Amino acid sequence: MSPITATETESPVLQAVRTHTRSENPSAFLALNSGNSVFTTPGADGVVVYRRTGRHLVQFGGPFASAESYDTLLDGFTAFAREQELQLVSVQLQRSDADRYADRGFTVNQLGASWAVHLPDFTLRGTRFMQLRNKISRAFRNGLQVQEVPADRWEGALQEIDGAWLGSKGDHARQLEFLVGQIGGPVQSHRRLFLGTIDGAPVGYISYSPVYGSRAGWMHDLSRRIPGGSPGLMEAINSAAIDVFRAESVDWLHFGFTPFTGLDAAHELPGHSLSFQWLMHFLWAEGEAVYPAQTQLAYKEKWAPDVLLPEYVAFDGPASLASFAHIFRACNAF
Repeated sequence: MSPITATETESPVLQAVRTHTRSENPSAFLALNSGNSVFTTPGADGVVVYRRTGRHLVQFGGPFASAESYDTLLDGFTAFAREQELQLVSVQLQRSDADRYADRGFTVNQLGASWAVHLPDFTLRGTRFMQLRNKISRAFRNGLQVQEVPADRWEGALQEIDGAWLGSKGDHARQLEFLVGQIGGPVQSHRRLFLGTIDGAPVGYISYSPVYGSRAGWMHDLSRRIPGGSPGLMEAINSAAIDVFRAESVDWLHFGFTPFTGLDAAHELPGHSLSFQWLMHFLWAEGEAVYPAQTQLAYKEKWAPDVLLPEYVAFDGPASLASFAHIFRACNAF
């Protein structure tokens, strides 16, 4: 049993993510991000995706595996970490994953939630969406045009948007990865990219990743815009994408995971850490410098999501601030 790089196993990882959907993880396609490592066990049908940071292994999601191989991969990966005396922390577990980890003695806590809109029932009509409609209309009145484009033909423009967006975040801002999507690479053909332009100049984009399982559809993933400019740019781009998805009879639009949101004592599992639970609520209220959870949630709530899916973190042992920090290190946050 040994780790291998994700670039060597794109087809097996993609097959596992598309086929083994029992955990219903809407962010599962992020397992295909470049820079991830993959753990497999001979004879087991599935993969474990992770990154190493220092003396920690940060696992993304639970094993993407068949029902028969799930426990084999989970136990094998746990043993793999312990044999190397590495601390294992698993992030973005779904509830079905969380139960399996808790049964094995992991300390499991709610970390946040993801959100989804049922598109067949979706409409922007009504008073609740009046402000959103006004922002979208203003963007289009200011000359915004939205089209679905191939990423490789707009690579330079996308890089310019990324640079301007990152520059607006301050001198110490870093491009996040691991738990957010990316553009380019061998699996780009599976994503969809909607680009906004004004007078032919690119001003913003949203990348959508595929979601598999019972709530199949697309996930509103990586999004960037030129600082300043017309209000409502991102809302208008997403609205245009929704029109396309609805015309294609897509059932679900997911808005991805946001840490520290959707916290509820009813979501916690027996044996969870009370101190870590307190920390998550504190970071929701006061943690803007760590992650802008309130701003992210405000954008998602504009679309009146139908479903909240709690997501979890699992520690092999007691909840650990060091392990929690290594999640952010794996994301290139510092």
